[in-house]
This record gives sequence, structure tokens and C-alpha cells, in this order.
Amino acid sequence: MKKINNIILGILLTLALACTVKKKETVKTEVLNNVETKERFYPELDSTRYNVAFLIMDGTFNTEFTAPFDIFQHTKFRKNIKAMNVFTVANTLKPITTFEGVRILPDYNYIEDELPKIDILVVPSAEHHLDSDLKDTTMLNFVKKVNKDALFITSHCDGAFVLAKAGVLNTVTSTTFPSDIDLYKKTFPNLKVADNVLFVHDKKYITSAGGAKSFEAALYLCEYLYGKEVAKSLAGGLVIDWDVTKVPHLIIP
Repeated sequence: MKKINNIILGILLTLALACTVKKKETVKTEVLNNVETKERFYPELDSTRYNVAFLIMDGTFNTEFTAPFDIFQHTKFRKNIKAMNVFTVANTLKPITTFEGVRILPDYNYIEDELPKIDILVVPSAEHHLDSDLKDTTMLNFVKKVNKDALFITSHCDGAFVLAKAGVLNTVTSTTFPSDIDLYKKTFPNLKVADNVLFVHDKKYITSAGGAKSFEAALYLCEYLYGKEVAKSLAGGLVIDWDVTKVPHLIIP
């Protein structure tokens, strides 16, 4: 009798263990499903503002991304102007990792998503803008497509290489990172290239030397759109001493 009871107890324990495992598997499946079907959050876009898209990818340099992002994002705190909606676009919705190791979650996937109209495209420099990125035909075609209707196309540092490769700078003067000027001229021998300036504005294209001077190129665009007082206010909010006349630049009417 004792032997039979032990057998029954063993069966009950086995069944209980199986139920527990099954329950854990169910919970795990539910968690995975919740992750897979988690609601996607899009940035809030005010229809009365300019839409400013930042083209990012693995290897994007922090400053060329964050400098103009800071300037443009702060426009929404200024009154009586057409401020800016800022958002990021990439060829993925997975986090991209900047050159310095910061992880950024893109707002839109330009390959799969229906994007809002882009009024201003910002192309920060990235680690491979001198080599493999220039072979990314999908990205280059995206730039060409945005260029058709955008009000402004801007680049910082070696972002100019991407614009040049996409063919959008063929009829204008541009610049890039100072130590890459010679390579820029060699790579694109038919381009008009400006030396010894920190940014160039020609037609709807603004190209800058990048680095900390990305702030100044962004402030210039704000001054162009909103006037000196607004630009000065934006600069003051970021403790920048702004005076465009003290910044070596080239404006081509």
C-alpha cells in the first residue's frame, strides 16, 4: 500500500511540475508577444511647423547630429515664428550606435515607412561617409527624393560627401570638414568647393565644416528664417556668443 501511495505521489508531483513549466512557458510567450506587438510611438508633428529630418546611421558623429538638433528643437519655445518639428530617419527602427557609442532609436525607417513631408534635411557626418556609405544606393536615392521638394538640404562635416555623391550639389558651391577638403575635391573634381570657410549657403543648400561649427551653421539657417533676434535668443539659450559676421562663411545669392 505504501508503495502504491509513493507511486501516486510521484505522478502528482510530475503533473504539478509539468503544469508549472507549462505556465512559465505561457507567461514567457505572452511577454514575447507583448514585446512584438508593443505600440509604436511616433513623434508629435505640429502641422504649422517645418518638418526637419535628421538622417542618421551607425557611426554618426555626436556633435554633427546634436548641435543642429539642439538649435532647431529649441525653436518651438520661441513665439510668433514657424517653429520646427525635429525627428530622425534611418534605414532601420532598431537603435543605431553613434561613433562615440551613444544609442539612438530612429523615429522613422525611410525604407519602409510613409514619411511626413520633409522641409529640411540634415545630414550629419558619419564614420563611413568617405567610403562604404557612398555605395549605399538606397540611402543616396532617399536623399535625391527628398531633394526634389525640400526647402533646404544641409550637411555637416563629411555629410557633404553624401550630398555630392547623390548629385544634389552639382550646380552649387559647397564645403566640408577642413582636413577633408583635398579629398573632397579629388573625389568630386567637377564641384565648386569653398576653402577657408565654416559654412556655405548656395541656393537651398547649406554645407558646413562640422564639429562645434555645426551650431553656427544651424544658427545661420535660423537667422535666415527668423531674423537676428530669434537666432541670438536661440544662441543665448545654449550659451553661444552668436554673431554671423564673425564666422567665416560664404553666401552666394
